[in-house]
Amino acid sequence: MAESGGLSERDLDPSPFTQFASWFAEAQSARGLPEAMALATATRSAEPSVRMVLLKGFDERGLVFYTNYESRKGRDLAENPRAAALLYWWELGRQVRFSGMVSKISEAESAAYFHSRPLDSQLSALASRQSQVVPSREMLEARVRALAAESAGRPIPMPAFWGGYRLAPDTFEFWVHRENRLHDRFRYRLTDGRWVIERLSP
Repeated sequence: MAESGGLSERDLDPSPFTQFASWFAEAQSARGLPEAMALATATRSAEPSVRMVLLKGFDERGLVFYTNYESRKGRDLAENPRAAALLYWWELGRQVRFSGMVSKISEAESAAYFHSRPLDSQLSALASRQSQVVPSREMLEARVRALAAESAGRPIPMPAFWGGYRLAPDTFEFWVHRENRLHDRFRYRLTDGRWVIERLSP
């Protein structure tokens, strides 16, 4: 892990989205998979679940990821649309946390992304009933082969059960590693329409 020079409030942009865009660009220049994002959801009764997804876009509306709407995360979000996410860049000694409300993006946005994916990824999304019990891998692979044969030479239809979500953060936290464990942590908290920046104890 890289040792950073630390982080102070004067280093931070007033907008957490601008600050995140800057850090994300630096992470893209480093090794690893900068878009790998841990996403935590919970049921209506507060049973938690976490998994890795890929961050596929972000702007001032929030962070976008794609999945099967019938998956565990999709079912959780249907019951409880609040979630938290984390990106950790070991090579840079940085992490960013988010929490906020999640909503589905438009069908047109989802379709545009779906049809930009490699053919194999489109077929896998169509074949997989994510999070459901499957008797064997062979059955999955047979389903993919059958769908590929059915759609040969034609566009793959986007499944009705697949699409994108947008997490609209109302809190961000930017964390920088320090060797003495006295890490630097700053939280952006949305209050009355403006972002308040606070230093947190490590």
